[in-house]
Amino acid sequence: MNTHWRLFKNISRPVSTAEGLAVDDTLPQSVAEHGSPPILHLYTFVPSVIVGKYQDIETALKLDRCRARGIEYNRRSTGGGTVIMGPEIIALGLGINVDWPGLEKGGVGGVFASVSHVLNKALERLGIASYFQPKNDLEVSGKKIAGLSAASESGKSLLFHTSFLVDFDVELMTDIMNTPLEKLSDKGYNCFSRRMTTVREELGENVPVATVMDAILRAFEGEFGIRFQEDEPDEWEKGTINRFISDRYTKEAWIFSHRHPRARMGVGRLKTRAGLLEIYLSLSGGAIENVVITGDFFSTSDDLHRLENTLKWTSARDENILENLSKVWRDDMIYGLDAPTLTRAILVAKENQVRL
Repeated sequence: MNTHWRLFKNISRPVSTAEGLAVDDTLPQSVAEHGSPPILHLYTFVPSVIVGKYQDIETALKLDRCRARGIEYNRRSTGGGTVIMGPEIIALGLGINVDWPGLEKGGVGGVFASVSHVLNKALERLGIASYFQPKNDLEVSGKKIAGLSAASESGKSLLFHTSFLVDFDVELMTDIMNTPLEKLSDKGYNCFSRRMTTVREELGENVPVATVMDAILRAFEGEFGIRFQEDEPDEWEKGTINRFISDRYTKEAWIFSHRHPRARMGVGRLKTRAGLLEIYLSLSGGAIENVVITGDFFSTSDDLHRLENTLKWTSARDENILENLSKVWRDDMIYGLDAPTLTRAILVAKENQVRL
C-alpha cells in the first residue's frame, strides 16, 4: 500500500468555479485510470455559489442577485445542496478508491463517516468539539460548520467534497438563495444565523485559512497513517482538467441542466432523511406519463434514470408505484431514502397534478 498521498494545495489565490470543480472531477479519474494514489485538493474559490448535481439552479438561486453582486455560479458533479464559497471557506476535494484501508464500508454513508471523523479530528486540533450530523453535515452544538458531498461514477474511485467554514457571510446567503420553507423549518431553526457557525466564531479570533488547512492535513495523516507529498497535476491530468473546463463547467448546458419542468406537471415536495425531495409528475389517464426526480440528495445519474424509466407508464396507484420501484430498488440508489418514501413523494405530486 502506498503510504504517500498526493496534495494539490492552492492558497496563493482563490480559483474560479470552473477551475476548482474541474480539478476535483479529475481526481477520481486519475486514481481509477491513471494509477495515482489518493489525491487531496485543498483550495478556496472566488466569491461564488455552487448547486448540487440534481438541483434546479434557477429554483435554488436568485440569479439576478448573483449577477448584480458579481457572484459566480455553477453546478458541481456531486449531489447535495447549495453551498456559498469564497476566500474564507476551505474547499476540499478527495479522490480515493472506496476499498482504501481505513475507509468504512457502506458506500457513500461509510465514506461520510470516515472523512467526517477526520474533519472532527482537525477541528479538535483547533480546540473545537464537533460531530457528524447525518445526512451530510459537520456540526458544533447544533450549528453547521462543514458540508459534505460525494459521487462515485468512476468505477470504485470516489470524489468527496467538503466546504469548511472558516468565516461566512450570512447576509450574502440570504440575498442570493431561494430557500424553500421546508428547508427553513428543518430542525426547528428559523434563520440562517442560528444554523451556521464558523471556526472564527467558535474560537473568537481571526484564525488564518492556512492554519485550518494545516489541521486538516495533519488529521488525514494521523487517521490513515500516510504522509502528503505536495504536487501539481501532470500532463495527463492537465489535459483532463482543461476538458472539464471547456466541455462542462463553462457550458450553459451543464450549469442549467436538471431544470424542473414548468408546464402542467404536479410537484411533490417532501423533506426526508435523504434531503429535500422534489418530484415532477405528469399523468396520462391513470398512468404516469413522465416523472422527474430532483433534490439535494446523493445518487448517480444512472440510478435516477433507471428509477424514472421504471416509473413511466406505471399505474399511478400507490401499490403499483411501490411494486415497480421494488423491482429495481437497492438500498444505496438514493442515499438515506427508501422506496416507500419515494412512493409517498410521487403520490403528493400526483395529487397536485390532478388539481391542475
